[in-house]
Amino acid sequence: MNQHQCDLVVIGAGPGGYVAAIRAAQLKLRTICVERDRLGGICLNWGCIPTKALLRSAEQMHFLKRAAEFGFSVDSPRFNFPRIIERSRQIADRMSNGIAYLFRKYGVQNLHGTATIADVGHVEVRDESGTVTDRIECRHIIVATGARPRTLPGIEVDRERILTSTEAMLLQEPPESLIIIGAGAIGVEFAYFFNAFGTKVTLVELMSRILPSEDEEVSRELERHFKKEGIQILSSTKVVAAKRKGKGVNVTVEASDGSQRTLTAAMALNAVGVQGNVEDLGLDRLGVQIERSYIKVDPYLRTNVPGIYAIGDVAGPPWLAHKASAEGIVCVEAIAGHDPLPVDYTNIPACTYCQPQIASIGMTEQQAREAGHELKVGKFPFSASGKAWGIGEPRGFVKLIFDARYGELLGAHMIGPDVTELIAEVGVARTLEATAQTIFRTVHAHPTLSEAVMEAAAVAYDEAINF
Repeated sequence: MNQHQCDLVVIGAGPGGYVAAIRAAQLKLRTICVERDRLGGICLNWGCIPTKALLRSAEQMHFLKRAAEFGFSVDSPRFNFPRIIERSRQIADRMSNGIAYLFRKYGVQNLHGTATIADVGHVEVRDESGTVTDRIECRHIIVATGARPRTLPGIEVDRERILTSTEAMLLQEPPESLIIIGAGAIGVEFAYFFNAFGTKVTLVELMSRILPSEDEEVSRELERHFKKEGIQILSSTKVVAAKRKGKGVNVTVEASDGSQRTLTAAMALNAVGVQGNVEDLGLDRLGVQIERSYIKVDPYLRTNVPGIYAIGDVAGPPWLAHKASAEGIVCVEAIAGHDPLPVDYTNIPACTYCQPQIASIGMTEQQAREAGHELKVGKFPFSASGKAWGIGEPRGFVKLIFDARYGELLGAHMIGPDVTELIAEVGVARTLEATAQTIFRTVHAHPTLSEAVMEAAAVAYDEAINF
């Protein structure tokens, strides 16, 4: 058995864990990162990155179908679905290898295996057979083990006909029909992807609209475009059961009036959310507080047990890679004796990468009104943007929400072309406490999509020029 001593052990090498490990090494902490699977975690290997590669292929398929609009003749475009999947896997491999390079560059020691916290200050690493291969003595332990798909009673996930997102990303041909259970970000992204390649998609959502955490106008706009593409949407609908039957699946659903019916499809995808990976770490034995599968932490990501910390999905929502990375940096800088500002959870952008894209930050209009704010709301449609028309994507809008009394930017909600890139401007504006005047008096390059942000701010104060 190998013996090690270090300042910090990071358990998990996802976007929280690997960022924490690298930042710790930069701060001269002797750091070991333990990962039982591939460096980069779910995000780089089975989530954020490879799904964006798949979605890019879907975008290209949509372009080929309307190529004549741009002056190209493409008759009956064909696709090589295995190659689409292969490309996404190659990109995931490249990103994972990049983490290995960064570990070597900054001096992070990586151990492969499953970590268990033996006691405060000691971590054991086991191989696949359960044999302890390494024992580490350390001063600090960060748990960054992420989360996994959550299942509901009655949904019999067999990973062949009733899938999680992992299996959906490895299919070698698009199914003839697919029922997606859950219309959050994961659900709508897969709906867009498979619809592009001819799958008959049905989205089932318990809440009254798809993307229920987004501003209502954004949800309704996306629903309108999805229906135009032939995606069936069943909102206010509960999934009672999902079972494999022969070469397909039966999904029993219940409408808001209590009536039930059974849907049939070739496959179903479970996309109802995630739960934290807290099992078999030794946390219960040490008395670490866990609530609904998530580790409870303070603003500096400390648990109730000194010397043990948690970041990322395992520390609770929002389940976003960039939130995990931000927590990793704050946690490590606090460990190193710095005085970092805690993560501002009110200013974390959320992005959904279907087409049209969705991006948001801060309060929705409903949340702002419920909080007692008097509002000025500015909404600028991309149908009034020359750049949007030029690239053939005049869909959607930018909506900015301001406090009427102080001019504070309370939230931003966007649907349209490349809005996942535009949202960063609003994040900076909120960090710097910018007002509407600050935004629309800032000269934006023309023609750009970012002008929609400037124009939306101007609309809120009746100073818009182009709308």
